[in-house]
Amino acid sequence: MNLVSLRLITDEVQRLVEFYEAVTGLRATRYTDEFAELATQSGVLAIGSKRTMDLFGASAARSTDNHIAIIEFRDDREYENLKKTIREFVPAPTTQPWRNRAIMFRDPDGNLINYFTPVSAEAIQKYDG
Repeated sequence: MNLVSLRLITDEVQRLVEFYEAVTGLRATRYTDEFAELATQSGVLAIGSKRTMDLFGASAARSTDNHIAIIEFRDDREYENLKKTIREFVPAPTTQPWRNRAIMFRDPDGNLINYFTPVSAEAIQKYDG
């Protein structure tokens, strides 16, 4: 089994796509006004409107303020560069006990994002094998 995609459901697809393009440096493939994907080396971040989920049933997914999941990217992006786009960090950059340097912030829909960089030999080995 291989996790290939994470899909965010939103009421404002264009706004969220533009945000993720700005903070990742990736260009989205916009299939329709209702659905786009940002491809990374290991998977896809898909962004779809609630209307795309209505095909599966009225309550299959809701675009609401998310406080149960963290979208994580391994990224060496500098905090100073992110400050040009991000208004509030949750919390300020810190090194976690498991030795990842973490920069956490929320997207416009409230989804929590973690940009992390392994900083110890053990943490680097975990991701680089």
